[in-house]
Amino acid sequence: MRERPCILAVDDVFENLEIVCLRLEANGYNVITATDGVEALDQARAHKPDLILLDIMMPKLDGISVLKELKADPGLGFIPILLLTAKADRSDVVAGLEAGADDYLTKPLDQAALVARVRSMLRIKALHDKVQDQARQLALQAEELAEWNRVLEARVAEQVAEIERISRLKRFLAPQVADVIALSGDPDALLASHSAEVTVLFCDLRGFTAFTEAAEPDQVMKVLSEFHAALGDLIHRYEGTLERFAGDGLLTLFNDPLPCSDHTERAVRLAVDMRTQLETLSGDWRQRGHELGFGIGIARGTATLGKIGFDRRFDYAAIGSVTNLASRLCDEAKSGQILVDRNVFAIAETLFEVERLRPLALKGFSRPVEAFAVLGPLPAAQQA
Repeated sequence: MRERPCILAVDDVFENLEIVCLRLEANGYNVITATDGVEALDQARAHKPDLILLDIMMPKLDGISVLKELKADPGLGFIPILLLTAKADRSDVVAGLEAGADDYLTKPLDQAALVARVRSMLRIKALHDKVQDQARQLALQAEELAEWNRVLEARVAEQVAEIERISRLKRFLAPQVADVIALSGDPDALLASHSAEVTVLFCDLRGFTAFTEAAEPDQVMKVLSEFHAALGDLIHRYEGTLERFAGDGLLTLFNDPLPCSDHTERAVRLAVDMRTQLETLSGDWRQRGHELGFGIGIARGTATLGKIGFDRRFDYAAIGSVTNLASRLCDEAKSGQILVDRNVFAIAETLFEVERLRPLALKGFSRPVEAFAVLGPLPAAQQA
């Protein structure tokens, strides 16, 4: 409602309008007038007053007809209407109240009663306007909240997609590496097909085929679970890329998809820690009647690397002779032995005690391959 309420007074008698205007303006109200029903409707639609004083008996359009049109208009329907009637016949009053009038006064008007009724009607109008304002604010807040919900839902969907993408990365990458890739500006580029020099470590169990033939399936799965869990923690600790599981074997890459300058040293240190871990596991397995050993092969060279698969399943793969060489060295390794090629030996000999072996004839290689066995770390004083 306005700070100074606007009142529309409608009466076809000028003297009545003059009395109403003088009395109401003296009490701080702004008064506009109309002298017939048609003009009353025009004024109401033009000014949307806070209260209407409406005479019943008027030319052109009587007060009851005006009242009905006002109440039928959605923009004017809640303007309080005070009927003014000079008739003693109650039928006009009843018809007006049934048509939607809020109260009535009889003429000649009692000026004190007029002001009191006007104040009462305006209090009702003020409460209505307050409720309407609150309803509009609530609607606006609801719209803002709905927009926030849409924004939050979009953000949650993006975050869920990001979590799913990182989870897929962590299936074959160390968590630290997966996080770096996820935060990079172009993660797909890091996983695209490319060539890189890598160090490849291959490890598998000895006697596993015979074990699977004699053991129950649940025993086989328990051993594999223990094997993978023990080595998986070590691989993540050294930030290796777990390229794949192959039954009782696993292949780990270093220096890709993110480069590290000491990738060969990391691979050999990992192999030594793997040997320690697997020696403990082998002892536990022997106590349960399982004769299982292990071998490790490490090679360094250039491979073609990248993401392979399709949209519902992909892996990160390394292809090239270096992966085959690591696998063949692993096959040749005796239980508990770590075999490396010449490229790895060139790095490892300054940090580890390494034994030169006779050249090995390996499947898939036309010439004998130089091989070396890593015995353990050199004492700190002997390291170059």
